[in-house]
Amino acid sequence: MHMDAPIQGQLYRRAFALAALLLIVVAVAVGRLAYLQFHRPPWVRPNDEAQPITLPAHRGNIYDAHGYLLAVDATVYDIEAMSDQITDRRKVAQVLAPLLQEPAEELQRLLQSKSGKIHLKRVFREEVVKSIQDLGLPGVLVIPKPGRVYPHEELAASVLGFVNDEGKASYGVEAYYDQFLEGKAGSRVVERDAMGCLRYKVQPARDGTDLYLTLDRNVQWIVEEVLAKAVEENQAKKGIAIVMDPQTGAILAMAVYPTYDPNTREVVDENVYMNSAISEPYEPGSVFKIVTIVSALDAGVITPSSTYYDQGRIVVGGRVISNANEAAYGQTTMTDLLAHSLNVGAAHVSMKLGARKFYDYVERFGFGQLTGVDLAYELTGWVRQPGDRDWHESDLGTNSFGQGLAATPLQMLCAVAAVANQGVMMRPHVVARIVDGDRITEIPPQVAGRVVSAEAAAQVTEMLVYAVDNVLTLAAIPGYRVAGKSGTSQIAMPSGDYDPEATIASFAGYVPADDPRLAILVILHRPEKEHWGIKAAAPAFREIAQRLLALLAVPPDQVRLSMQ
Repeated sequence: MHMDAPIQGQLYRRAFALAALLLIVVAVAVGRLAYLQFHRPPWVRPNDEAQPITLPAHRGNIYDAHGYLLAVDATVYDIEAMSDQITDRRKVAQVLAPLLQEPAEELQRLLQSKSGKIHLKRVFREEVVKSIQDLGLPGVLVIPKPGRVYPHEELAASVLGFVNDEGKASYGVEAYYDQFLEGKAGSRVVERDAMGCLRYKVQPARDGTDLYLTLDRNVQWIVEEVLAKAVEENQAKKGIAIVMDPQTGAILAMAVYPTYDPNTREVVDENVYMNSAISEPYEPGSVFKIVTIVSALDAGVITPSSTYYDQGRIVVGGRVISNANEAAYGQTTMTDLLAHSLNVGAAHVSMKLGARKFYDYVERFGFGQLTGVDLAYELTGWVRQPGDRDWHESDLGTNSFGQGLAATPLQMLCAVAAVANQGVMMRPHVVARIVDGDRITEIPPQVAGRVVSAEAAAQVTEMLVYAVDNVLTLAAIPGYRVAGKSGTSQIAMPSGDYDPEATIASFAGYVPADDPRLAILVILHRPEKEHWGIKAAAPAFREIAQRLLALLAVPPDQVRLSMQ
């Protein structure tokens, strides 16, 4: 059957019209694509294609052992002033002084500047910001900025470190764990697909992990308070105090005074940022006799009841060594040697050990090496040894009582804590766990090694208890057996001689002696009121120990032993 010609022509016309319409649609689409290829749509901002937008990550928080916040990302506020808009500078200074906790005279001096915008202070508390804003002072500006905030201000500053205004982590935990805390920034960029269409490609930011420290903020607060008081009362230049759990190596507190507020970092000398507990080696003095005596006990060259004849002086390598009080004690036991801190006796013991064994033990105890603590900028100290160009035979004598070598305070406490822990040294650490969302990484105690036998450690513990009970009584605590040793070291001058008037006073010990919960070291640099460790540092040691035993609910020895 054949179609009529009119109908067939009509179909051809319809097909042609449809084809023409399709061609028009395709042409419009191609034209639109071409337009989009060379023209930016109104919803795409300039430079979106050329420069990705960075999506910042939130830095991880830092908490103490019980979850109290020590460091957090938050909004900070710069209080600034436009000097040309302020007419009564004196009045503005007086109004702002109590809010900014700055002298009105200093604020008025700043406001006299003709440099335009003047930075007065950075504040962190929103109630202070609101009070300033409510004043409505012409020319006074409140500028919010993202920043790092330390809610407890000066507390544990030497351990935490800080993040500066440029976002750089500096010192302490902030610097050491920066790669964990900082997270990873994300990005947003505009790309074109295969059809030339624009779309956003987003890489989300990954926030930093949170850290939980071994520090207890209450323990830290007590230690800082006692240390500051000791520095002021003894008119010392500086103080350092560390508290450690000798059985785990966990640092419960670490304080340096004078200190600083990591929020403002307004200091005269930036050396205050450095944590002297790990970054400033010192000659430890007679506290080091603990190492000498326990090493000799371990080597079997002495017993606690061994005797020597103390003439008040001894010659080692051509150098005359005298007791600190220049007295002679006659026939003396090792126990009395340690209790009365006799340099002649310590030199006698090191000579009995011999140089090879003596320095082998010094190395075992970690001197001249890093402790491995998880804090930035730890130093090793130094020990001259036989074979070194500058070692002399007399060093064997002087090193025995902590002179002529340098240790960091943390190294010295780790050595004492190893004796407390039955001869086993633990690696010190300040971070207990790392929390990344739902993933929790616990940091277990790490054994650094056995340095002496449990028997030798127990023997020297009893000797140290005897010393505190009978001679070093300023460190004694009623109800608890305390093992401890004082130290008074000289300070070397650039000339190589020792300063005849300046000392470093220290006291180290642990309590309860038979089951130590706390190992504590207190150091005072250049005390002027009391020069000796037993008088300057021992009272601070005792107060720290006494208050912490109460805080941690450690029962007195008699109660504890009866319960066992």
